[in-house]
Amino acid sequence: MMLAIMNAKYNAPYQFEPLLPAEALQEPLLAKAHDLTRAATRLAGQSAPVELRALLRGMNSYYTNRIEGQHTRPSEIEQALRKDFSANLDLAKRQRLAVAHIDTEAAVEQRYQGIDGAHRLYSPEAIGDLHRELFARLPAPDLATAEGGALTPGVLRKRDVTVGKHVAPVRASVPAFLQSWAAFYGNVRRGEAAVLALAAAHQRLGWIHPFTDGNGRVMRLHTHAVLTGLGYTGGLWSPLRGFARSTDRYFALLADADAPRQGDLDGRGNLSEKALAAWIDYVLDVCLDQVQFMGGMLNLSTMEHRIAACLAFEEHTLKSGVRGEMLRPLHYLFVTGGELDRGAFKAMTGLGERTAINALSALLVRGLIRSDTPQGKVRFAFPHHALRFYFPALWPEAEAEAGA
Repeated sequence: MMLAIMNAKYNAPYQFEPLLPAEALQEPLLAKAHDLTRAATRLAGQSAPVELRALLRGMNSYYTNRIEGQHTRPSEIEQALRKDFSANLDLAKRQRLAVAHIDTEAAVEQRYQGIDGAHRLYSPEAIGDLHRELFARLPAPDLATAEGGALTPGVLRKRDVTVGKHVAPVRASVPAFLQSWAAFYGNVRRGEAAVLALAAAHQRLGWIHPFTDGNGRVMRLHTHAVLTGLGYTGGLWSPLRGFARSTDRYFALLADADAPRQGDLDGRGNLSEKALAAWIDYVLDVCLDQVQFMGGMLNLSTMEHRIAACLAFEEHTLKSGVRGEMLRPLHYLFVTGGELDRGAFKAMTGLGERTAINALSALLVRGLIRSDTPQGKVRFAFPHHALRFYFPALWPEAEAEAGA
């Protein structure tokens, strides 16, 4: 009875206003969003090896699941991508979830391309699509909930819920809240304002809590996909890494923005305007940090030295058969983001035919280059053991595990 009374006030969509802070609070946020959009656009336009995007999808999966306390080790994700699942049932379930996120991220980026795609993501149908795309990839036993029920991919929750101190809208009002959420945020189309909107939309979608489970993953997929559709990521960065590296703050600020308005100086909506502005500011800081970090990692003036350091370690410390003469073609592959046929690759080394063949084979064995066929073209690759040279601190957990 008490829960029904508490929930009654959430039947009207105005109850999750403000959906954006007032103009006075937006001014410093818009300035920060301006810096973000300029830096992100530059980074997204940079060429990079296709394998880097594959690496980052695995990293995004690792981090979004770690936020939920259900992560796997990086090596376990690699094993799962090879269809090598653990005999431990709980671990195998987490491995399948990790692979599902990787595949979903790729599918969603393809489905919601460009500015039009970014705006289509602001619809109840798209939110259901994200949830369905992720969870329909899992077998039925993996969809069991802690309460003894089962998660139905793409279907809105059928019961009322409380998340921490937040009493979510009654189940019957969820569609109305989603419609209001979509109508407002989908119509914020101006550059910097659209970035503020996607940050606020993340929090307010969590406030609605549209699904029985999986809301956090859907919220983060949505934010990542909108940023990509708007042309800001190029597949080269994501806020997911930043959210995971500040998990306590992420959850605390999400919860703070659920709080009722704190007096007459806290806006005119039902919820705290200052807390929503603080949440948006946090998201902008996370995004700026990730863009700046990856911008530094992709600095072409230093990448050649990082590749050389990796090759030197392979040649002189590990004695893996990799040679320093591989630097020129490897750097070329990184800079162009493309492929080379094997003859051209070997010619760029300046080595004799037999020596070049052996050194190229060693690169393949060590995963430093990849090819789709035994005699096919080769491309730059990013094995976890090379990350400490190529991108130190990008994915520390993968570095530490590979170095163990």
